[in-house]
Amino acid sequence: MIFAALPILVGLFAAPDAAPLTIPYERYVLAQNGLEVILHQDHDLPVVAVNIWYHAGPKNEAPGRTGFAHLFEHLMFQGSKHVKDDEHFKRLESAGASLVNGTTDFDRTNYLENVPANQLPLALWLESDRMGFLLDTLTQAKLDNQRDVVMNERRQSVENTPYGLSDEKVMQTLFPPEHPYFGDVIGSMDDLKAATLDDVRDFFNRYYSPANATLVLAGDFDADAAKALIERYFGTLPRRPTPTARHIETPAITKERRAVVKEPVGLPRVVLAWLSAPAFAPGDADADVLAFILGSGRASRLHKRLVYDLEIATQVAVSQESLALTSVFRVVVVGRPGVDASRLEAETQAVLDAIKKEAPSAREVERARNQLVTRMVTALQLSGGFSGRAEMLNRYNQYLGEPDFFAKDIARYRDVTPQSVRAFALSLLETDHRAVVVTVPTP
Repeated sequence: MIFAALPILVGLFAAPDAAPLTIPYERYVLAQNGLEVILHQDHDLPVVAVNIWYHAGPKNEAPGRTGFAHLFEHLMFQGSKHVKDDEHFKRLESAGASLVNGTTDFDRTNYLENVPANQLPLALWLESDRMGFLLDTLTQAKLDNQRDVVMNERRQSVENTPYGLSDEKVMQTLFPPEHPYFGDVIGSMDDLKAATLDDVRDFFNRYYSPANATLVLAGDFDADAAKALIERYFGTLPRRPTPTARHIETPAITKERRAVVKEPVGLPRVVLAWLSAPAFAPGDADADVLAFILGSGRASRLHKRLVYDLEIATQVAVSQESLALTSVFRVVVVGRPGVDASRLEAETQAVLDAIKKEAPSAREVERARNQLVTRMVTALQLSGGFSGRAEMLNRYNQYLGEPDFFAKDIARYRDVTPQSVRAFALSLLETDHRAVVVTVPTP
Protein backbone atom coordinates (compact mmCIF):
# COMPACT_ATOMS: atom_id res chain seq x y z
CA MET A 1 0.00 0.00 0.00
CA ILE A 2 1.88 3.05 -1.26
CA PHE A 3 0.60 6.57 -0.71
CA ALA A 4 1.75 9.60 -2.66
CA ALA A 5 2.78 12.22 -0.12
CA LEU A 6 2.10 15.36 -2.16
CA PRO A 7 -1.54 14.62 -3.14
CA ILE A 8 -2.31 13.67 0.43
CA LEU A 9 -0.92 16.95 1.73
CA VAL A 10 -2.79 18.95 -0.86
CA GLY A 11 -6.01 17.14 -0.02
CA LEU A 12 -5.58 17.54 3.70
CA PHE A 13 -4.91 21.26 3.66
CA ALA A 14 -6.65 22.51 0.53
CA ALA A 15 -9.74 20.33 0.77
CA PRO A 16 -10.48 19.66 4.45
CA ASP A 17 -13.86 18.10 3.65
CA ALA A 18 -12.31 15.32 1.55
CA ALA A 19 -12.62 11.73 2.70
CA PRO A 20 -10.09 11.14 5.50
CA LEU A 21 -7.16 8.81 5.09
CA THR A 22 -7.68 5.77 7.30
CA ILE A 23 -5.78 2.67 8.41
CA PRO A 24 -8.32 -0.19 8.25
CA TYR A 25 -8.07 -2.52 11.22
CA GLU A 26 -9.85 -5.15 13.27
CA ARG A 27 -9.43 -5.24 17.04
CA TYR A 28 -10.43 -7.98 19.46
CA VAL A 29 -9.40 -9.43 22.82
CA LEU A 30 -8.59 -13.06 23.65
CA ALA A 31 -11.23 -14.22 26.12
CA GLN A 32 -8.86 -16.63 27.82
CA ASN A 33 -6.23 -14.14 29.00
CA GLY A 34 -7.08 -10.59 27.87
CA LEU A 35 -4.44 -10.17 25.16
CA GLU A 36 -5.49 -7.34 22.85
CA VAL A 37 -5.02 -7.97 19.11
CA ILE A 38 -5.12 -5.48 16.22
CA LEU A 39 -5.03 -6.72 12.61
CA HIS A 40 -4.29 -4.55 9.56
CA GLN A 41 -4.07 -6.27 6.18
CA ASP A 42 -1.93 -5.00 3.31
CA HIS A 43 -1.24 -7.46 0.47
CA ASP A 44 1.10 -5.31 -1.63
CA LEU A 45 4.22 -7.08 -0.37
CA PRO A 46 4.62 -10.61 1.07
CA VAL A 47 5.78 -9.24 4.45
CA VAL A 48 4.15 -9.02 7.88
CA ALA A 49 5.12 -6.60 10.65
CA VAL A 50 4.70 -8.07 14.12
CA ASN A 51 4.59 -5.37 16.78
CA ILE A 52 3.90 -5.96 20.49
CA TRP A 53 3.55 -3.19 23.04
CA TYR A 54 3.75 -4.06 26.70
CA HIS A 55 2.07 -1.18 28.50
CA ALA A 56 4.94 -0.86 30.94
CA GLY A 57 7.92 1.44 31.09
CA PRO A 58 9.66 3.61 33.66
CA LYS A 59 6.19 5.10 34.24
CA ASN A 60 5.43 1.84 36.07
CA GLU A 61 8.66 1.61 38.06
CA ALA A 62 8.71 2.36 41.76
CA PRO A 63 11.40 4.55 43.34
CA GLY A 64 14.52 2.47 43.88
CA ARG A 65 13.48 0.05 41.13
CA THR A 66 14.39 2.05 38.04
CA GLY A 67 15.68 0.41 34.87
CA PHE A 68 13.55 -2.75 35.07
CA ALA A 69 11.57 -2.06 31.87
CA HIS A 70 14.73 -1.53 29.85
CA LEU A 71 16.44 -4.50 31.50
CA PHE A 72 13.59 -6.70 30.28
CA GLU A 73 14.06 -5.38 26.77
CA HIS A 74 17.39 -7.23 26.95
CA LEU A 75 16.24 -10.30 28.87
CA MET A 76 13.41 -10.95 26.40
CA PHE A 77 15.96 -11.83 23.71
CA GLN A 78 17.93 -14.26 25.89
CA GLY A 79 15.80 -17.37 25.52
CA SER A 80 12.66 -18.86 27.06
CA LYS A 81 11.36 -22.34 27.88
CA HIS A 82 11.29 -23.65 24.31
CA VAL A 83 13.85 -21.28 22.77
CA LYS A 84 17.51 -21.72 23.64
CA ASP A 85 19.65 -18.84 24.85
CA ASP A 86 20.47 -16.30 22.14
CA GLU A 87 18.37 -18.15 19.55
CA HIS A 88 15.61 -15.55 19.14
CA PHE A 89 17.60 -13.37 16.75
CA LYS A 90 19.15 -16.34 14.97
CA ARG A 91 15.85 -18.04 14.19
CA LEU A 92 14.23 -14.90 12.82
CA GLU A 93 17.23 -13.76 10.83
CA SER A 94 17.71 -17.22 9.30
CA ALA A 95 14.03 -17.10 8.29
CA GLY A 96 14.58 -13.84 6.39
CA ALA A 97 13.46 -11.23 8.94
CA SER A 98 14.45 -7.73 7.85
CA LEU A 99 14.10 -6.23 11.32
CA VAL A 100 14.28 -7.70 14.83
CA ASN A 101 14.43 -5.22 17.69
CA GLY A 102 12.91 -3.77 20.83
CA THR A 103 12.79 -0.30 22.38
CA THR A 104 11.87 1.22 25.73
CA ASP A 105 10.50 4.66 26.44
CA PHE A 106 8.98 6.15 29.57
CA ASP A 107 5.46 4.84 28.87
CA ARG A 108 5.93 1.46 27.18
CA THR A 109 8.26 -1.27 25.93
CA ASN A 110 7.86 -2.70 22.43
CA TYR A 111 9.16 -5.65 20.45
CA LEU A 112 9.01 -5.74 16.68
CA GLU A 113 10.02 -7.81 13.71
CA ASN A 114 9.34 -7.70 9.98
CA VAL A 115 9.14 -11.23 8.56
CA PRO A 116 8.30 -12.88 5.23
CA ALA A 117 4.57 -13.66 5.18
CA ASN A 118 5.17 -17.40 5.28
CA GLN A 119 7.23 -17.01 8.48
CA LEU A 120 4.43 -15.43 10.52
CA PRO A 121 3.89 -18.67 12.52
CA LEU A 122 7.53 -18.60 13.62
CA ALA A 123 7.35 -14.96 14.75
CA LEU A 124 4.13 -15.52 16.71
CA TRP A 125 5.46 -18.67 18.36
CA LEU A 126 8.65 -16.89 19.48
CA GLU A 127 6.69 -13.94 20.87
CA SER A 128 4.26 -16.20 22.70
CA ASP A 129 7.00 -18.33 24.21
CA ARG A 130 8.77 -15.41 25.82
CA MET A 131 5.47 -13.86 26.92
CA GLY A 132 4.42 -17.07 28.63
CA PHE A 133 7.61 -18.88 29.56
CA LEU A 134 10.48 -16.40 29.99
CA LEU A 135 10.77 -17.01 33.72
CA ASP A 136 11.24 -20.76 33.20
CA THR A 137 14.82 -20.12 32.10
CA LEU A 138 15.61 -16.88 33.94
CA THR A 139 18.60 -17.61 36.16
CA GLN A 140 20.82 -15.48 38.36
CA ALA A 141 23.65 -15.93 35.87
CA LYS A 142 21.49 -14.67 33.00
CA LEU A 143 20.30 -11.69 35.06
CA ASP A 144 23.87 -10.82 36.05
CA ASN A 145 25.02 -11.06 32.45
CA GLN A 146 22.32 -8.79 31.06
CA ARG A 147 22.62 -6.38 33.99
CA ASP A 148 26.29 -5.97 33.08
CA VAL A 149 25.30 -5.34 29.45
CA VAL A 150 22.79 -2.68 30.48
CA MET A 151 25.21 -1.03 32.89
CA ASN A 152 27.79 -0.87 30.12
CA GLU A 153 25.14 0.60 27.83
CA ARG A 154 24.48 3.27 30.46
CA ARG A 155 28.18 4.09 30.55
CA GLN A 156 28.26 4.43 26.76
CA SER A 157 25.00 6.35 26.32
CA VAL A 158 24.88 8.48 29.48
CA GLU A 159 28.05 8.65 31.51
CA ASN A 160 30.72 8.58 28.80
CA THR A 161 28.93 10.34 25.96
CA PRO A 162 29.14 14.12 25.49
CA TYR A 163 26.33 15.88 27.39
CA GLY A 164 24.86 12.54 28.51
CA LEU A 165 24.93 13.44 32.19
CA SER A 166 23.58 16.88 31.35
CA ASP A 167 20.62 15.35 29.50
CA GLU A 168 19.86 13.18 32.52
CA LYS A 169 20.17 16.22 34.76
CA VAL A 170 17.45 17.98 32.78
CA MET A 171 14.94 15.28 33.72
CA GLN A 172 16.21 15.22 37.30
CA THR A 173 15.67 18.97 37.51
CA LEU A 174 12.18 18.90 36.01
CA PHE A 175 10.89 16.03 38.16
CA PRO A 176 11.18 15.03 41.82
CA PRO A 177 13.08 11.80 42.63
CA GLU A 178 9.88 9.82 43.27
CA HIS A 179 8.48 10.63 39.81
CA PRO A 180 8.89 7.88 37.16
CA TYR A 181 10.24 10.36 34.58
CA PHE A 182 13.08 11.36 36.92
CA GLY A 183 16.42 10.48 35.33
CA ASP A 184 17.05 8.34 32.27
CA VAL A 185 14.96 5.48 30.82
CA ILE A 186 17.90 3.15 31.34
CA GLY A 187 17.72 3.63 35.13
CA SER A 188 20.38 4.36 37.72
CA MET A 189 23.50 2.32 38.39
CA ASP A 190 22.56 1.87 42.04
CA ASP A 191 19.10 0.52 41.22
CA LEU A 192 20.45 -1.83 38.56
CA LYS A 193 23.06 -3.18 40.97
CA ALA A 194 20.44 -3.68 43.70
CA ALA A 195 17.95 -5.60 41.51
CA THR A 196 17.42 -9.15 42.74
CA LEU A 197 16.10 -12.15 40.86
CA ASP A 198 12.87 -11.96 42.86
CA ASP A 199 12.49 -8.25 41.99
CA VAL A 200 12.83 -9.02 38.31
CA ARG A 201 10.42 -11.97 38.44
CA ASP A 202 7.85 -9.81 40.20
CA PHE A 203 8.12 -7.10 37.54
CA PHE A 204 7.61 -9.64 34.77
CA ASN A 205 4.61 -11.28 36.45
CA ARG A 206 3.05 -7.90 37.09
CA TYR A 207 3.57 -6.14 33.76
CA TYR A 208 4.35 -8.77 31.11
CA SER A 209 0.98 -10.48 31.32
CA PRO A 210 -1.11 -10.98 28.15
CA ALA A 211 -3.74 -8.60 29.56
CA ASN A 212 -1.13 -5.81 29.68
CA ALA A 213 -0.03 -6.20 26.06
CA THR A 214 -1.28 -5.36 22.58
CA LEU A 215 -0.23 -7.42 19.55
CA VAL A 216 -0.45 -5.73 16.14
CA LEU A 217 -0.04 -7.52 12.80
CA ALA A 218 0.28 -5.34 9.70
CA GLY A 219 0.90 -6.78 6.28
CA ASP A 220 0.21 -9.74 4.02
CA PHE A 221 -1.84 -12.32 5.92
CA ASP A 222 -5.26 -13.90 5.85
CA ALA A 223 -7.29 -12.68 8.84
CA ASP A 224 -8.87 -16.05 9.66
CA ALA A 225 -5.54 -17.86 9.40
CA ALA A 226 -3.83 -15.21 11.55
CA LYS A 227 -6.53 -15.47 14.20
CA ALA A 228 -6.10 -19.24 14.29
CA LEU A 229 -2.34 -18.85 14.77
CA ILE A 230 -2.82 -16.27 17.52
CA GLU A 231 -5.31 -18.54 19.25
CA ARG A 232 -2.93 -21.48 18.96
CA TYR A 233 0.13 -19.73 20.33
CA PHE A 234 -1.29 -17.12 22.70
CA GLY A 235 -4.72 -18.50 23.63
CA THR A 236 -3.26 -21.15 25.89
CA LEU A 237 -1.27 -18.68 28.02
CA PRO A 238 -2.82 -18.34 31.47
CA ARG A 239 -4.57 -15.16 32.53
CA ARG A 240 -2.71 -12.98 34.99
CA PRO A 241 -4.13 -9.92 36.73
CA THR A 242 -4.08 -6.65 34.83
CA PRO A 243 -1.79 -4.33 36.80
CA THR A 244 -3.42 -1.53 38.72
CA ALA A 245 -2.53 1.87 37.34
CA ARG A 246 -0.39 3.93 39.67
CA HIS A 247 -1.70 7.33 40.70
CA ILE A 248 1.10 9.71 39.79
CA GLU A 249 0.99 13.44 40.22
CA THR A 250 3.43 15.71 38.44
CA PRO A 251 4.05 18.80 40.55
CA ALA A 252 4.04 22.07 38.65
CA ILE A 253 7.19 24.18 38.51
CA THR A 254 6.40 27.50 40.14
CA LYS A 255 9.95 28.82 40.51
CA GLU A 256 12.85 28.52 38.09
CA ARG A 257 15.13 25.56 38.81
CA ARG A 258 18.80 25.71 37.79
CA ALA A 259 21.64 23.22 37.68
CA VAL A 260 25.24 23.26 36.50
CA VAL A 261 26.96 20.13 35.19
CA LYS A 262 30.71 19.97 34.60
CA GLU A 263 31.63 17.61 31.80
CA PRO A 264 34.78 16.87 29.76
CA VAL A 265 33.38 18.48 26.62
CA GLY A 266 34.79 21.20 24.41
CA LEU A 267 31.80 23.51 24.16
CA PRO A 268 29.37 25.09 26.64
CA ARG A 269 25.70 24.16 26.41
CA VAL A 270 22.46 25.61 27.75
CA VAL A 271 19.19 23.69 28.00
CA LEU A 272 15.87 25.38 28.81
CA ALA A 273 13.05 22.94 29.53
CA TRP A 274 9.38 23.14 30.52
CA LEU A 275 6.63 20.69 31.46
CA SER A 276 4.18 20.85 28.55
CA ALA A 277 0.92 19.35 27.31
CA PRO A 278 0.73 15.52 27.48
CA ALA A 279 0.74 13.45 24.30
CA PHE A 280 -2.26 14.25 22.05
CA ALA A 281 -3.70 16.73 24.58
CA PRO A 282 -4.61 20.29 23.53
CA GLY A 283 -1.38 22.18 22.96
CA ASP A 284 0.70 19.13 22.01
CA ALA A 285 0.45 19.86 18.28
CA ASP A 286 1.14 23.57 18.86
CA ALA A 287 4.25 22.55 20.77
CA ASP A 288 5.48 20.51 17.80
CA VAL A 289 4.93 23.42 15.44
CA LEU A 290 6.58 25.88 17.83
CA ALA A 291 9.57 23.55 18.21
CA PHE A 292 9.94 23.38 14.44
CA ILE A 293 9.75 27.16 14.00
CA LEU A 294 12.29 27.76 16.74
CA GLY A 295 14.87 25.09 16.10
CA SER A 296 14.39 22.80 13.11
CA GLY A 297 16.79 23.43 10.26
CA ARG A 298 18.86 26.37 9.15
CA ALA A 299 15.81 28.53 8.49
CA SER A 300 14.61 28.24 12.09
CA ARG A 301 14.61 31.33 14.28
CA LEU A 302 17.19 30.20 16.81
CA HIS A 303 19.56 28.88 14.15
CA LYS A 304 19.41 32.08 12.13
CA ARG A 305 19.87 34.32 15.16
CA LEU A 306 22.45 32.41 17.21
CA VAL A 307 24.42 30.48 14.59
CA TYR A 308 24.34 32.87 11.60
CA ASP A 309 23.73 36.39 12.85
CA LEU A 310 25.51 36.43 16.20
CA GLU A 311 27.86 33.48 15.55
CA ILE A 312 27.77 32.46 19.21
CA ALA A 313 26.36 28.93 18.78
CA THR A 314 27.37 25.88 16.78
CA GLN A 315 24.00 24.15 16.87
CA VAL A 316 20.49 24.43 18.26
CA ALA A 317 17.66 21.95 18.71
CA VAL A 318 14.11 22.28 20.00
CA SER A 319 11.76 19.37 20.69
CA GLN A 320 8.47 18.36 22.23
CA GLU A 321 8.88 14.95 23.90
CA SER A 322 5.26 13.82 24.04
CA LEU A 323 4.54 11.54 27.01
CA ALA A 324 1.52 10.26 28.91
CA LEU A 325 1.82 12.05 32.25
CA THR A 326 3.28 15.30 30.93
CA SER A 327 5.48 16.18 28.00
CA VAL A 328 8.83 17.98 27.99
CA PHE A 329 9.46 21.00 25.77
CA ARG A 330 13.20 21.45 25.42
CA VAL A 331 15.47 24.10 23.89
CA VAL A 332 19.13 23.08 23.48
CA VAL A 333 21.87 25.50 22.46
CA VAL A 334 25.53 24.51 22.06
CA GLY A 335 27.87 27.50 22.11
CA ARG A 336 31.06 28.31 20.28
CA PRO A 337 34.42 28.02 22.09
CA GLY A 338 34.86 30.75 24.67
CA VAL A 339 31.26 31.98 24.54
CA ASP A 340 29.84 32.53 28.00
CA ALA A 341 26.79 30.42 28.86
CA SER A 342 25.02 33.47 30.27
CA ARG A 343 25.12 35.14 26.86
CA LEU A 344 23.80 31.98 25.18
CA GLU A 345 20.90 31.94 27.61
CA ALA A 346 20.14 35.65 27.25
CA GLU A 347 20.13 35.60 23.44
CA THR A 348 18.03 32.43 23.39
CA GLN A 349 15.54 34.05 25.72
CA ALA A 350 15.35 37.07 23.42
CA VAL A 351 14.22 34.83 20.55
CA LEU A 352 11.62 33.18 22.78
CA ASP A 353 10.35 36.57 23.95
CA ALA A 354 9.94 37.69 20.33
CA ILE A 355 7.58 34.85 19.47
CA LYS A 356 5.60 35.56 22.63
CA LYS A 357 5.31 39.22 21.68
CA GLU A 358 4.28 38.67 18.07
CA ALA A 359 2.77 35.56 16.48
CA PRO A 360 4.83 33.71 13.88
CA SER A 361 3.98 34.32 10.26
CA ALA A 362 1.44 32.17 8.42
CA ARG A 363 4.29 31.00 6.19
CA GLU A 364 6.33 29.79 9.17
CA VAL A 365 3.39 27.82 10.52
CA GLU A 366 2.57 26.36 7.11
CA ARG A 367 6.18 25.30 6.55
CA ALA A 368 6.37 23.62 9.96
CA ARG A 369 3.00 21.95 9.55
CA ASN A 370 3.81 20.60 6.09
CA GLN A 371 7.14 19.19 7.23
CA LEU A 372 5.59 17.50 10.25
CA VAL A 373 2.77 15.98 8.21
CA THR A 374 5.16 14.86 5.48
CA ARG A 375 7.07 12.85 8.07
CA MET A 376 3.85 11.21 9.19
CA VAL A 377 2.79 10.37 5.64
CA THR A 378 6.24 9.02 4.85
CA ALA A 379 6.00 6.70 7.86
CA LEU A 380 2.54 5.64 6.71
CA GLN A 381 4.07 4.12 3.59
CA LEU A 382 5.73 1.44 5.75
CA SER A 383 3.83 -1.43 7.30
CA GLY A 384 6.46 -2.07 9.97
CA GLY A 385 9.65 -0.63 11.41
CA PHE A 386 10.00 1.95 14.15
CA SER A 387 7.38 4.35 12.78
CA GLY A 388 5.21 2.49 10.24
CA ARG A 389 1.53 1.55 10.40
CA ALA A 390 1.96 -1.25 12.95
CA GLU A 391 3.71 1.16 15.32
CA MET A 392 1.11 3.88 14.65
CA LEU A 393 -1.76 1.54 15.47
CA ASN A 394 -0.14 0.54 18.74
CA ARG A 395 0.79 4.11 19.69
CA TYR A 396 -2.66 5.53 18.98
CA ASN A 397 -4.24 2.59 20.77
CA GLN A 398 -2.20 3.04 23.95
CA TYR A 399 -2.55 6.80 24.27
CA LEU A 400 -6.06 7.24 22.88
CA GLY A 401 -7.77 3.84 22.64
CA GLU A 402 -8.36 4.67 18.97
CA PRO A 403 -5.94 2.77 16.69
CA ASP A 404 -7.02 4.58 13.51
CA PHE A 405 -6.40 8.11 14.75
CA PHE A 406 -4.23 9.06 11.78
CA ALA A 407 -6.71 11.40 10.05
CA LYS A 408 -7.52 13.08 13.36
CA ASP A 409 -3.81 13.36 14.07
CA ILE A 410 -3.35 15.20 10.78
CA ALA A 411 -6.31 17.42 11.70
CA ARG A 412 -4.57 18.45 14.94
CA TYR A 413 -1.85 20.12 12.88
CA ARG A 414 -4.32 21.55 10.38
CA ASP A 415 -5.96 23.38 13.29
CA VAL A 416 -2.73 25.05 14.40
CA THR A 417 -2.61 28.77 13.58
CA PRO A 418 -0.10 31.58 14.17
CA GLN A 419 -2.34 32.84 16.96
CA SER A 420 -2.57 29.42 18.66
CA VAL A 421 1.21 29.04 18.51
CA ARG A 422 1.69 32.44 20.14
CA ALA A 423 -0.94 31.66 22.77
CA PHE A 424 0.83 28.39 23.54
CA ALA A 425 4.19 30.15 23.80
CA LEU A 426 2.71 32.76 26.14
CA SER A 427 1.25 30.09 28.41
CA LEU A 428 4.33 27.85 28.43
CA LEU A 429 7.56 29.80 28.09
CA GLU A 430 7.53 31.54 31.46
CA THR A 431 10.91 31.76 33.19
CA ASP A 432 9.33 30.86 36.54
CA HIS A 433 8.11 27.55 35.10
CA ARG A 434 11.32 26.30 33.55
CA ALA A 435 14.41 24.26 34.34
CA VAL A 436 17.81 25.53 33.18
CA VAL A 437 20.77 23.18 32.92
CA VAL A 438 24.14 24.66 31.99
CA THR A 439 27.01 22.44 30.89
CA VAL A 440 30.44 23.82 31.74
CA PRO A 441 33.41 22.31 29.84
CA THR A 442 36.18 20.87 31.95
CA PRO A 443 39.67 19.73 30.88
